[in-house]
Amino acid sequence: MKLSHNKRITIVGLGLVVVALLLLGYFASGRRTAAAFRSVPLRRGDLVAIISASGTVEPEITVDVGAQVQGQILSFGKDVDNKTVDYGSVVSAGMMLAKIDDTLYIAAVDIDKAAVEQARANLVNARANVLQMKAKLFEAEADWHRAETLGPSKALAPTLYDQYKANYLVAQANLAVAVAAVDQAKAALSQAIATLKKDEENLAYCIVKSPVKGVVVDRRVNLGQTVVSSTTTPSLFLIAKDLKRIQVWASVNEADIGNIHPGQPMTFTVDAFPDQVFQGVVNKIRLNATMSQNVVTYTVEVNTDNSDGKLLPYLTANAQFEVGRRQKALLVPSAALRWTPRPSQIAPEYRRAHTRASPSKREGGGADGAPPQSRGTIWVEQGNFVRPIKVDIGLTDGAWTEVKGKDLVEGLRVVILEGKEGKREAEAGPGAETNPLIPQVGRGFRGQGQAPSGSGR
Repeated sequence: MKLSHNKRITIVGLGLVVVALLLLGYFASGRRTAAAFRSVPLRRGDLVAIISASGTVEPEITVDVGAQVQGQILSFGKDVDNKTVDYGSVVSAGMMLAKIDDTLYIAAVDIDKAAVEQARANLVNARANVLQMKAKLFEAEADWHRAETLGPSKALAPTLYDQYKANYLVAQANLAVAVAAVDQAKAALSQAIATLKKDEENLAYCIVKSPVKGVVVDRRVNLGQTVVSSTTTPSLFLIAKDLKRIQVWASVNEADIGNIHPGQPMTFTVDAFPDQVFQGVVNKIRLNATMSQNVVTYTVEVNTDNSDGKLLPYLTANAQFEVGRRQKALLVPSAALRWTPRPSQIAPEYRRAHTRASPSKREGGGADGAPPQSRGTIWVEQGNFVRPIKVDIGLTDGAWTEVKGKDLVEGLRVVILEGKEGKREAEAGPGAETNPLIPQVGRGFRGQGQAPSGSGR
């Protein structure tokens, strides 16, 4: 029987709808199959966790040499090589660094010497006066004793009797005054000698000497310059006592300072020698923290050997403090510990248990190598789904994290993110193309015992 035109159009339309639904189901099924996950295998490798910090190279002991007198700089001294003292000059203890104009100080010393001689003469005069007063006392005492024997009588008038007595008492007082004048002359002589000594010291200070053996790091004055010593001592030279013993003063963030301790080994580099790694040991942590833009940092002193003299004061140092080291540990990218699948991506037999479980942090840890929680979860593929594996989190360098667990074996593929094209990452190996977003274990430092640059944060 013949169908009408409208029925024919209806049947054809229904057929097209069925075909479209079949094609949509086919592509949807194929896309779901292709919606795999990006994963990497568990690997064994060496891991070093470090704390990175910046600092400066500092001399272990520096001496700021100042001027204790004021005047014009007339000349500089000679160093151990008989060259004029300048930047980098090697000097010995007691060696002249500079000479200040001493004209006024020489005049002051000459005046003091004259004052001392005058004080000595005054003392001699005072002592002679004492002898004179003693003689007068003796005479007055004899007259008084004779008058006392005669007493007021016809042989001795009462007024004369009283005069002898008064002369005796006055002689006693004059002797006491003469003795006091001797003490005063002695004090004046001592004062004059002290003034002379002080001005002689000031004269000696016109020769600025090095208090220690070392190297002149900074010369802060020039010939002809006038230095003025007032309430603060003007600084003329900065001397490093021994540049063979050098320090690194590193600024460490408060979040990492708990993992720094005296005796801890560290390494550092300087831009002057970028291919050389220097070794050091933590000496102490200074307690006077500083705050800049709400960030608290502590200064860590690091001792290092500079016998070859390569390290110069005030170079910028890029320091790395070793927190921990692992060898042949099972390593997983830290991203795998942070990735969490959607409930629909979890295998049905694990879905309910995982949904009921309270979420926990799966951070891979910080720069200090100690994760905030010792337990975490990684996900491995199971068909078109993923299943969880509980792991113990160990050391981390920020990119890779050490994991432990009874179900972990080398080569087990761990999901780090959801793929878009359903392709797994290729096995990494020498010369193999890998995802640049996935860190490579041991690249550049495996077997060398050094931490990779920039890791640990």
